[in-house]
Amino acid sequence: MFLDIILLIIGFVILIKGADIFVDGASSVASNFKLSKMLIGLTIVAFGTSAPEFAVSIKSILSSNSDMLIGNVIGSNILNILLILGLSGCIYPMTIKSRTVRKELPITLMITTLLIVLIGDSFLNGGVNLITRSDGIVLLLFFLVFVYYLISIMRNKIDNEREEAKYKLVPSILFTVGGIVAIVFGSSIVVDHASAIATYLGVSERMIALTIVAFGTSLPELVTSIIAAKKKENDIAIGNIIGSNIFNIGIVLGLPVAMFGTVNASGFQVWDLLFFFLSALVLFLFSYKNHKLSKLEGIVMLLLFIIYYSVVIIGGIL
Repeated sequence: MFLDIILLIIGFVILIKGADIFVDGASSVASNFKLSKMLIGLTIVAFGTSAPEFAVSIKSILSSNSDMLIGNVIGSNILNILLILGLSGCIYPMTIKSRTVRKELPITLMITTLLIVLIGDSFLNGGVNLITRSDGIVLLLFFLVFVYYLISIMRNKIDNEREEAKYKLVPSILFTVGGIVAIVFGSSIVVDHASAIATYLGVSERMIALTIVAFGTSLPELVTSIIAAKKKENDIAIGNIIGSNIFNIGIVLGLPVAMFGTVNASGFQVWDLLFFFLSALVLFLFSYKNHKLSKLEGIVMLLLFIIYYSVVIIGGIL
């Protein structure tokens, strides 16, 4: 098992570094083509920070590890809000734009609720919890509505600012391709050895996915949002999490299921789905009140995070 732990850590290092190289390379490609900073942020950076989750999900579904696939998304989204935004709010109170409260946060709450409804067959009709290919298509369609919303924002807002290219076009393309390769390779190592550790310890892959894998694949969002909060770049900190969470549900989960078919979600409990929904609801309610995320609210989010993961870890050990 010691070797599995070492290889798991190596896999995470490759994953995170690959995502870092990918974002730099892809951003530089966009800058070489004179695309606006807004377009770069909404597309390339959002995909880059969620690329580890996506790579892990593809590997998981190809390996028939449905618990790893679903737990990766549920765990990452809970971590993104309760831990990352909770920490960010504790570092510096964040002001949230009115448009974000009125539009982006309700969209996040809606797609979170949609996934719970699609996954919760046993709660609704007594059946087995499944996410079918048609469910995956529904999630993809919802994501496309979100993309259309982003496009409409860009059309209505003139942005003449251009990001200076960090590299020339050819090196930018090489970094982008190299980053993707590293992400895929790193995700393969993570899934294989996380599963091996779970088997050795006798705990479920659900627990490993919700903890080790979810935290590891959320590191890009963690670093980005905390640094943004320290620099008082509130839009970056919050927008990064909102975009990543919607991307996780619509693409990281929806696309693999739509491509490869039904996955079994029976390993997940009401407790998991409750906190999955509660994290999105708490963020919306805290933001709706005064369009701010205060230090006290950040602490509350961190406490919720500790409560949930205490139950996950204790339940996985016992």
